[in-house]
Amino acid sequence: MGRLLEESKVRFDEYLRDKNLRRSARRDKVVDAFLRTERHLSIQELYDLVRKKDKDIGYATVARAVGLMTEAGLCREVDFGEGLTRYEHEYGHEHHDHLVCTGCGAFVEIYSPKLERLQAKLVEEHGYVEESHKLNIFGICPKCQKKQK
Repeated sequence: MGRLLEESKVRFDEYLRDKNLRRSARRDKVVDAFLRTERHLSIQELYDLVRKKDKDIGYATVARAVGLMTEAGLCREVDFGEGLTRYEHEYGHEHHDHLVCTGCGAFVEIYSPKLERLQAKLVEEHGYVEESHKLNIFGICPKCQKKQK
């Protein structure tokens, strides 16, 4: 995690310089907290995490930092159909899709080369030029299936 963490911070610093934005200690704390957490976080969850270490950081600071990290390519939005947006690491992480349980909200990250080839074929067949894609498959996880029986 050390090398990737440092590369991510450098990338973020370069993004800020390119946009003529200043670094700030509070923003750095938010970015560091996100990069050190390998979870799919909502802004509220990240805010709660950051506030454990620094009570002076406001929600707006966290929200703006997440927006900048998204623009810089450090994270991306994910929607698991629960009514809030979560963010996951993007920079330095392999592409993956998700299986999402509509019962308990649990999710599994999945990757299938066969599925990726099929998606690429569909894009080509329809004459599109892919910019990005994300796939979430919603269903009932094994644990919730047992509860339903």
